[in-house]
Amino acid sequence: MGYVIGFEHIDATKVADVGGKAAHLGELARIDGIRVPDGFCVTTDAFRRVLAAAPSIDAQLDLLSHAEPDDRAAIRALSADIRRVVEDAAVPDDVVAAISEALARLGEQAPCAVRSSATAEDLPTASFAGQQDSYLNVVGPAEVLRHVRRCWASLFTERAVTYRCRNGFDHRKVRMAVVVQRMVFPDAAGVLFTADPVTSNRKIATVEAVWGLGETLVSGLAAADVHTVRDDQVVATSVATKPRLVRAAPGGGTQDVAVEPRRQTQPALTDVQVVRLVRLGRRVEAHFGRPQDIEWCLVGDDFHVVQSRPITTLFPVPATGDQDNHVYISVGHQQMMTDAMKPLGLSLWQLTTPRPMHEAGGRLFVDVAPALATPAGRAGLLEALRKADPLIGDALQTILDRGDFIRLLPDEGPGPAAGSPPAPIEADPAVVAQLVRQGQASLATLRREIEGLSGPALLDFVLADIAELKRVLFDPRGIQLIMAAMDAAEWLNEHIEAWLGERKAADALTQSVPHNVTSEMGLALLDVADAIRPYPDVVAFLRRVVDEDRDGDGFLDELAGLTGGREARDAIRGFLDAYGMRCAGEIDITRTRWSERPATLVPTILGNIENFEPGAGRRHFEQGRQESRRREQELLTRLRALPHGDRKAEETKRMIDRVRTFAGYREYPKYGMVSRYFVYKQALLREADRLVRSGILREREDIFFLRLEELRDVVRTGEVDAGLVPRRREAFRSYEALTPPRVLTSDGEALTGRYRRTDAPPGALAGLPVSAGTVEGRARVVTDMARADLKAGDILVTAYTDPSWTPLFVTVAGLVTEVGGLMTHGAVIAREYGLPAVVGVEQATRLIRDGQRIRVHGTDGYVEILD
Repeated sequence: MGYVIGFEHIDATKVADVGGKAAHLGELARIDGIRVPDGFCVTTDAFRRVLAAAPSIDAQLDLLSHAEPDDRAAIRALSADIRRVVEDAAVPDDVVAAISEALARLGEQAPCAVRSSATAEDLPTASFAGQQDSYLNVVGPAEVLRHVRRCWASLFTERAVTYRCRNGFDHRKVRMAVVVQRMVFPDAAGVLFTADPVTSNRKIATVEAVWGLGETLVSGLAAADVHTVRDDQVVATSVATKPRLVRAAPGGGTQDVAVEPRRQTQPALTDVQVVRLVRLGRRVEAHFGRPQDIEWCLVGDDFHVVQSRPITTLFPVPATGDQDNHVYISVGHQQMMTDAMKPLGLSLWQLTTPRPMHEAGGRLFVDVAPALATPAGRAGLLEALRKADPLIGDALQTILDRGDFIRLLPDEGPGPAAGSPPAPIEADPAVVAQLVRQGQASLATLRREIEGLSGPALLDFVLADIAELKRVLFDPRGIQLIMAAMDAAEWLNEHIEAWLGERKAADALTQSVPHNVTSEMGLALLDVADAIRPYPDVVAFLRRVVDEDRDGDGFLDELAGLTGGREARDAIRGFLDAYGMRCAGEIDITRTRWSERPATLVPTILGNIENFEPGAGRRHFEQGRQESRRREQELLTRLRALPHGDRKAEETKRMIDRVRTFAGYREYPKYGMVSRYFVYKQALLREADRLVRSGILREREDIFFLRLEELRDVVRTGEVDAGLVPRRREAFRSYEALTPPRVLTSDGEALTGRYRRTDAPPGALAGLPVSAGTVEGRARVVTDMARADLKAGDILVTAYTDPSWTPLFVTVAGLVTEVGGLMTHGAVIAREYGLPAVVGVEQATRLIRDGQRIRVHGTDGYVEILD
């Protein structure tokens, strides 16, 4: 490659040699109509030569690689040492000669911009904006060479090192190239975002403009004019007062000076110039295939582009291949799992669900635009969401209120008669027991038939078995039971409030219902604690397991040598036999299950040993059952005292029986689905091991980055695209950093919605009330169940909970989540355990500090921060 390369020879394939910034400049120079100041790049080969001559760098990089991202003192000291070494390093004569020769072609005394270009910079997945240094108006060969060294050293600024640590980049693998460009002296400069940086709308561009060099904006010396452009029209302009500007200083460098008073409030660009700039930006965006953050300069009436990088914070838009307007609802917010999913997990979930789902950013979305277009569909959807997730409902209403995105269709009138609705099902526990038995029998058949299968036969079997999974999961009788319980709970809430003035009466009546496999799981882990508590050596050993952050299940075998160890091991394994297929994010088959990493459960077991007395599981269930029965008798007595009281009490009793008989079954279909997923996963991992032994895959987890149908093709052909898995691993890492919106349009606009309420006290955090009652206590902000340290009476604050979080519910006194709805996991289990709960509290884990005292109003739906 050599030590210097001109822009005309640079393209996107040369990132390893010239870094991200230079690669983008080379690509920009190839776009028709885009003016890029001429220049060259000092390649990473030159950087490598300089580092090789400084042997002490290796030891310092070793120390840096072990520094924690939050250890600012260590990073500051180590990075400063490395920068000194690099800046003082001698540059080999042949490197100096190459730079001097290239500089002579620009003009030896021509003012230049000297700019860093790291190999992990301006990437689609991480922009590294502002992490390395750039220098303007550098004049003369000696000064250019000095600033090239400073750019090399800026690879190890404190902020650049910390950014790499947080984003998983290896310090040794990142190299630094340096761009040297002819300096331009602009009248105005600024930034163009080809997508709205606030709403993510791809059809809206934002231009920020200041007088002089762009450094005026970057340094914060002056506020920028802001222009918003849509469809080649400036739709909004905010002209800032710009008292100062940065310009090139005589003899080199820059200086800030006062702006003439009459120009301070004048726009730096005309509307015509703004629209022309956005058109250029759209050309750049089309070339790179994604929205761009573009730095520009205006010289006379000509725009020069001096940098373009991808906007890495935008959530991707599902690909459709059409020009229609679409409105997507996040599936993750309904499933209490907003993390990114790997391709195998996405594909299996799409095969499982009866509705078409669209992928974006490692998440799944459902397009509700067709439903919103018709009066009947719109009314039904908004009514359901007002109860289940008001934030999504409000976001959809916002789109509808604009009147220009969804093309409304006339109501087609009543469809064909659907016949009479099914007769209300009577409260017969035998119906639930029968469905549970049938699900267990189907799972046993799967385990028996999948045993011993491998190769194409295994993949064909799994794909065919999904039909049986769906038959069990969506059994009409099971859905009838679930709907019967929901309808009964809604009836109770409406009628008891109307007759007796009590809100959310059903919550207390659904404590400790039978057949709730998820709440039973939480109580079962209390029984595990009972089996371990009498043996102090086992308890001490388990504490060491936590302290040492053990992985895998090897610690279970080590227990056998301790007094009580066999009993402890058998209790844990018994729990895993029943519930080991569960884990956080369990709808993604690729997530690590409790059976695969039992140590995940140890902190909760130890917490149960510390916080509870023996027999707490049985007492907890019985206390809930007795409280529910007491509330039932109280309500029925009060109803009988009303006019027509006997009839009201009789109707209420029938609904109570119905909700208590059927409510628990709601958790069972998902339990059966996750159990089936785990059987699939174990068989597919055995197949992955075979593919690794055959040299087809590098490691067993590679199958997680293949869709199920793709995995079948790999198994059949014995071949895989060598670059496919690495590309998807990199994409998945970028998706993990994104926060999925509740609602996303095909324009890319992300909408959150808001609670339109006035009943919460000033400063309270609004949410959705899902489990009645009020509780005050210490907030414990928990992001990882395995690291939870809870005491009795604490209030759990977290992003979301799925069934794997249930064991924590037995300890806490209340629940606050950022994600959730009326019938999502946290709400259902909170009601069963009698915990006041508010879900859908935006940014709860940021606004509430760990250890603060808070009050949760589960009946009214808000949280007060008390200190």
